[in-house]
Amino acid sequence: MVNINTKKGVIAILTGGGDVPGLNPAIRAVTIRAIREGYEVVGIRRGWAGLVELTRDPQADNSDNYQVLTEEVVNKAGRTGGTFLHSSRTRPSHVVKSDVPDFLKDTYNAEVNDLTPEVIKNLDYLGVDYLIPIGGDDTLSYGVRLYKEGVRVVAIPKTMDNDVPGTDYCIGFSTCVTRTIMLTNSLRTSAGSHERFLVLEVFGRYAGFTAMLPTMAGAANRCVIPEYKFNIESLTELLVSDRHHNPSRYSVVLVSEGAMFEGGEMIFKDAARDAYGHAKLGGIGDLVSVKLKELSPRYNNGKSIDVINQNLGYLVRGGDPDSIDSIVPMAYGNLALDLVLKKVHGRLVVLKNGRYDNMPIDVVTSTKKTVNVEQHYNTQRLRPHYKSFEMKPLFIMTSE
Repeated sequence: MVNINTKKGVIAILTGGGDVPGLNPAIRAVTIRAIREGYEVVGIRRGWAGLVELTRDPQADNSDNYQVLTEEVVNKAGRTGGTFLHSSRTRPSHVVKSDVPDFLKDTYNAEVNDLTPEVIKNLDYLGVDYLIPIGGDDTLSYGVRLYKEGVRVVAIPKTMDNDVPGTDYCIGFSTCVTRTIMLTNSLRTSAGSHERFLVLEVFGRYAGFTAMLPTMAGAANRCVIPEYKFNIESLTELLVSDRHHNPSRYSVVLVSEGAMFEGGEMIFKDAARDAYGHAKLGGIGDLVSVKLKELSPRYNNGKSIDVINQNLGYLVRGGDPDSIDSIVPMAYGNLALDLVLKKVHGRLVVLKNGRYDNMPIDVVTSTKKTVNVEQHYNTQRLRPHYKSFEMKPLFIMTSE
């Protein structure tokens, strides 16, 4: 039953960074439980941008910056992918001069500005008692900053790459793996029909989990990941051998977007960088494809092998969440509310060794989460390896 006698306080929730399936179920879980416990829930729109651009004027139209959430709104959105609150990569502590809102330009006119004082004032203006950001290590690192400034923060981890430290699981990862396996299997028919290499570029800037898990599940013969610089000659030789031993005469490699050639560096689309200093990755799959065709005659009796090259990109982050990305966000949202009801903050809700828990929020900024190459990646065979699955977590290699 809804507690209608008194309002216990206000909870704000936001989503930052890239979209993934599972964000709306998390928003739904937080909102419904919070309302029934007597809280008002405010959805901050466009991630941290909503708190940067909000105008502290009762007469101002702030509909682009926040909205009061209701059960009707979140129930409708909760079955869908993406985030109905929208998102951005705004970093309030590093706002370039051209992006400072007009009404703040007189106060903040440096080339790079820290608008954190305005964010805190805006949270106070909205009467926010607890802030629940949902995001990856970039979004949550600013949540750590706000926590250190005195804001009551309870964070929820989200990223397809599954690379937020402190947790075995981030919202969006399971759907990404599911989509990658599905799309790879769909493209097999073309690769087999034409007896080609199939090169699929997948997400994974610093962590190779989204390439490793589908490969372990049998979707690909080989994978190359950011944690280990690969030798293109070795990859070509392996894929030619895989193709030769396949009755349908094709072979498959998954290429993390952050993978690097031996002696090389990450491949960027251009020099532009986002607010967190990240340049847009893209192109390693194209380069691998070119080199595979070029080198293939050395290992294929002088005959060149053609390539089907596809960047899976947003296909693996769009659409509805799978079952895990419907269940885990529900649990994470309720975990966050458990902490709020106990008046506990400065925590990150997590899954550790198959059980829900919480960790100090500064774990997000204190370490990095990547594939343990020695334990899980065979650098000679360029694929996952394992000795035993006994007592391993659900996703095998994602615990720390």
